[in-house]
Amino acid sequence: MLKRLALISVLGALTLAGCATPETRLRTGLIDAGLSQRVAGCMAERMVDRLSLLQLRRIGSLASLKDKNASDLTLNQFLHKVRALKDPEILSVTTSSAAVCAFQ
Repeated sequence: MLKRLALISVLGALTLAGCATPETRLRTGLIDAGLSQRVAGCMAERMVDRLSLLQLRRIGSLASLKDKNASDLTLNQFLHKVRALKDPEILSVTTSSAAVCAFQ
């Protein structure tokens, strides 16, 4: 009985971990990459409807490139990293989202 209860607890925790929406994951990835919370939230909201899940994951993976000693990343620095992904659609959507969100 104790093993069954433990298994149910683990399955419940895994189910909750999988509930994060693509927008939440992207926003977290953008913040982890060094963008401000305000800009990251605005950009994630716009980008999630315009890019595929694979493209969103590729952008979210940019967080691993952040210099741990650096402070907030500028939009220009972030767009330079996005350009390195060599996906014109990601670059276009990210650039337009950055432009809109920078002035809101």
